[in-house]
Amino acid sequence: VQLQASGGGFVQAGGSLRLSCAASGRTSSVRTMGWFRQAPGKEREFVARVSWSDSSTYYVDSVRGRFTISRDNAKNSVYLQMNSLKPEDTAVYFCAASSVAVATTLRDRYRYWGRGTLVTVSS
Repeated sequence: VQLQASGGGFVQAGGSLRLSCAASGRTSSVRTMGWFRQAPGKEREFVARVSWSDSSTYYVDSVRGRFTISRDNAKNSVYLQMNSLKPEDTAVYFCAASSVAVATTLRDRYRYWGRGTLVTVSS
């Protein structure tokens, strides 16, 4: 499975951005897609995930209510709508896909990763 993320950029605090991630290849094996982020000097952390079968979602507490993850099965794509952005949201954002049967937030359960896209939020 190959993942291609896009949509990062520079935005002022309070603004919005929408990230997209297109999957290709053996997408039939995908069960969950997620977004992770890595800020400078920090470990990569889970942000949000969506189940491919029932569209159930889950978010890290710091973004819940501000970010929305969604998927389009027909396009094999997942999106992350980010509203009310804060400077602490600044990071490289990665989309990832998991073939594990149960939807997961654990980084090591995601086998496929796209190249990151940088989101910079100024204060």
